[in-house]
Formats: sequence, structure tokens, C-alpha cells
Amino acid sequence: MESSVVVCCLVILISIITPGSWGAKSRHFRWEVEYMHWSPDGMEGVVMGINGQFPGPTIRARAGDTIHVELTNKLHTEGAVIHWHGIRQLGTPWADGTASISQCAINPGETFVYRFKVDKAGTYFYHGHYGMQRSAGLYGSLIVDVREGDEEPFEYDDEFNILLSDWWHKGSHEQEVDLSSNPFRWIGEPQTLLINGRGQYNCSLAPQLSHSPASLQCKLRGSEQYAPQLLRVRPHKTYRLRIASSTALASLNLAIGNHKMTVVEADGNYVHPFAVENIDVYSGESYSVLFTTDQDPSNNYWISVSVRGREPKTPPALTILNYRPTPASKLPESPPPVAPAWNDYKYSVALSKKVLALKGGSTPKPPARPDRRIVLLNTQNFIDGYTKWAINNVSLVLPATPYLGSIRYGLTRAFDQKPPPDDFGREYEIMKPAGNQNSSYGNGVYRLRFNTTVDVVLQNANALKANVSEIHPWHLHGHDFWVLGYGEGKFAEEDEGRFNLENPPFKNTAVVFPYGWTAVRFVADNPGVWAFHCHIEPHLHMGMGVVFAEGVRRIKNIPGEALGCGLTGKLLMKKKNGTTGI
Repeated sequence: MESSVVVCCLVILISIITPGSWGAKSRHFRWEVEYMHWSPDGMEGVVMGINGQFPGPTIRARAGDTIHVELTNKLHTEGAVIHWHGIRQLGTPWADGTASISQCAINPGETFVYRFKVDKAGTYFYHGHYGMQRSAGLYGSLIVDVREGDEEPFEYDDEFNILLSDWWHKGSHEQEVDLSSNPFRWIGEPQTLLINGRGQYNCSLAPQLSHSPASLQCKLRGSEQYAPQLLRVRPHKTYRLRIASSTALASLNLAIGNHKMTVVEADGNYVHPFAVENIDVYSGESYSVLFTTDQDPSNNYWISVSVRGREPKTPPALTILNYRPTPASKLPESPPPVAPAWNDYKYSVALSKKVLALKGGSTPKPPARPDRRIVLLNTQNFIDGYTKWAINNVSLVLPATPYLGSIRYGLTRAFDQKPPPDDFGREYEIMKPAGNQNSSYGNGVYRLRFNTTVDVVLQNANALKANVSEIHPWHLHGHDFWVLGYGEGKFAEEDEGRFNLENPPFKNTAVVFPYGWTAVRFVADNPGVWAFHCHIEPHLHMGMGVVFAEGVRRIKNIPGEALGCGLTGKLLMKKKNGTTGI
């Protein structure tokens, strides 16, 4: 897909220049969310789209701009919200787009206006955050360029944008029922990996993989809905490739045949440039890489996206880097790149450790020490016979009343007032299944003292079955955090001495590896209520998440339509009718 395709004029209905510094603009969009028939991989099914598009329209803006999205829910029987992944929502916590946390779900036929500032340049995306609507296809790209007059700390001639996702032929509602069943029914691996919403199921783009010359034409000349979007380049140029992953399950690895890549951005923050042959991209992460078209211009080259961290049962996603003026129909002479072994975690850890903040760049250094440490143990458990995920033995179930409103207005009956534990029993043996595998539901909140420094240690463990521990990419809303370090086994006090306080990367998503730990640090300086959760959709659906609240009493002017459900809805009605209390 050429960069000219990914421009905001495709989706902007109105773009109004407003007075302000750096030539900031207000960018207005009017969107309708609805189900529609689509063929993401050649097999027709039902997807969730926006304005008749799948994936949803790309938003392009500049740092400092204000985005206005007037979102109308055209679904017939369910609510909807959209989370703006990586946007910190400074001063607009109700626009974070998390149902039951920052707002009520938007009811069928209703409209909610998301209004927020994009304060920092980078590669972001958006997605549904209600039920498993991300699995249904509710996602799209959000690209923020530098402010007018500013420059990136690297140069390139042109750019492309790639949004990665995975796709099932089983609908998201059926998946929800499977995950909530007793006996438990796992959703299985995705049938297809998608690049910008397009994939190939049972009809490979590469004859080398399918041994069928006809298969190439099946896709190159296939439906516009699933034909691969080629990256058309010119020789001896440098290109920026923006990569974001909205996958529901799969961890991925991306490679460009015969081309090295230089990583320059991670989760909207500049990193110290480093060269790679391929790059792991976990759900919720985004990167920018640079590559130079320095290969034989008479050939084309494969771009391959493969599954990592799970035994691959899904074929790689493929598209072509097309050197102009070489015909796009000419197949690459070399086979598609092969990803590292799916369970080569040492490779994955080493790659993650290479991501470091750009020295002399805009990334602040972390505070020298924390005011509070929270250790979060990921475990798989049973509750009344149902299979769930839990954090410190609590499986998250969200309340009917959004936390933002209930905390702001002191509605103590809206959720469990007992806070969840800051740690787990240190005698817990993470390398084998627990002796007692039972857990409990909860919806308590970690209340953070405003403007304090918080360390969170994500501790991985064995799942229900022996010798099983999975990758979990964790995403924090409302903040970026410093990734201080990774370790094997159970976190201990002496591990703190190995934290990187000099140039840790500043990200919003970090992975915890099997039987290991990951430590992050952030400052609780953004008033609001913020989700922190595994970005694997089934894991969040099964309870793998926590909620942080900070400075909520400082928040003013919360839109009533964000809180008009549950106890906050009753409170607003009483205020409207001139009564008090609830």
C-alpha cells in the first residue's frame, strides 16, 4: 500500500484550522459502527466495520491536534466503544474508550463524541474495548506526525503503514460463549493472519508454499477485499515502515526478504537505532523501522509475517515488496523469510532488550526510586469449575457503573471497596501448577497517590497444566512506562539492582515471557481511571487485568453521556430532577 493511500483525506469529513500554537488543527470525523459481510481472507463472514470499511478508516494528524470523532453505534443488539491505543488522554480520561472503566458502552442507535488531543508524534491505532469486538474486526490505524516545523531524528524518502491482525472463521460472539463455557472450549488458533485487513486462507500467495502456480492469481487478481496490498518502492531510497499489531491472540514476527531493518520508534517513542533481520511485534505494540531499497531492482521480495510464542498452526501472511518498474506480477526469486523458532524465547528476550531510549532524545529518565511497588502474578485458575485467568488470585469482572464516575462521585456501592493485593504469597512456586488452583472474582481498584512513582512487576507462572507458561503482552492506558528489565524465574529484591535506569525504553506495552518477570515504572500523574491488562483478547475476557485510579477528584466536567448507566446514571437523573444523594 502506497503512502498516498494512507492519508487522512480519505476519512476526514471536516478539517478546521483553529487558533493555537504550532498551527494545531481540529480534525472532525463522523463514524458509524456496524456489522457487515466481508471477505478478509477470501472466506466471507461477518466483520465489524466503520463507514463500510474494514479495517476502519485511518486517522492522520499532527502532534498538538485535537481529534473529534462522532461515533454512532449502528449495531442492533450490543453496545460499543473505541479505545485510542497509546493516546494518553491528558485531561480527557472519559475519552479513553474503555467500557465500564472510563465510560458507559454506547447503546445501539446512540452517538458519543470522542474529543481528545494527540500530544505526541508516533505510530498508534484504535480498537474496540467492549466484549471481544477487537476480535470482530473493530480496529484501524492512527498516525500522528510531528508538529509543524519539527523534525524526526531520522530521515526517509517515503513511508508505509501496516496494521497486523489475526482472523477466525468462528464469530466473536461464539468465541465469547466458548471461553465462558464449562467445560472450557478454547477458541483455537486463528485461521489467517491479516496485513491491513487482508489475508490468504487456503489459497497461498506463494507457489513455493502451496506448490500451485494458480494460487498466485487466486490472490493477486482476487477480490479487492482480500487481495494483498503491495508495497511499491523505487531503488536506492529509504522507507519508513510503520508496524502496529491489533492481534487478538498471536505474537508475530515480521521480515522483509534480503532487506535489513533499523528500528527507530517503539510505541510512539524514539529508540536508539539498531539493525535487525526480523522483528517481533506483540499484540498492542507498534514500531517504526527504516529499510533501504539496495537490492537487485529487477526482482521483487517477500514480506512475511509469522506466528511466534505459540506453536504455529496459522500460515504466514505474505505480501510483496515491488521494486518499480519491475512488474508486480513477477514472483520473488527467493522464498519468503523464515521466522525464528516459535519457542526460541532467548531470541525474543534478546530482541526486547535491544529496545532502548534514544540518548539525547525527548524520552525523560525514570525517577531514581519508586514510592510503591505492586507485584502482579499471572495465573490460570478455576472459579466454580470455569477456567479463568487471575491476577494475585483475583479474576477481574467489570462493574455496571464506570469506575470514573463512581469514584469521582463517591458511589461506594458501585464496586468492591477492598483493594486487590499488592503482592502474592512469596512461597508460591511459579514453575509448577498450584496446589490450590481455585480463585475468585473481583473488581476492586488500585488507588495510586497522585504524582507518585509506581513500580509494577509482572510475574509469569505455570498455567493449569504442567510445563505450560504463555507470553502475555501487557498494555497500560493513560501512561507510558519505563521498561526497567526482564528476568527469569521468580522476582527477588536483589533483581532491582539490575534495573536499567540509564536509558530504558518508554512504552505503553511490554511483554512478560514464560516463567519470567518484567518490571516497569511510571508516574501516576494523569488524573483518571486506567486499565492495565494483558492485550490478548481472550485473556482479558477471562479476567487478566487490573484497574488503577489516580487523582480522580481533580477531574472536572465529565460528560454526562459517558456516565449515564448504572449508579452514575441514577445519580445524574437525581441531579437533573433536583434531588440529592443516591
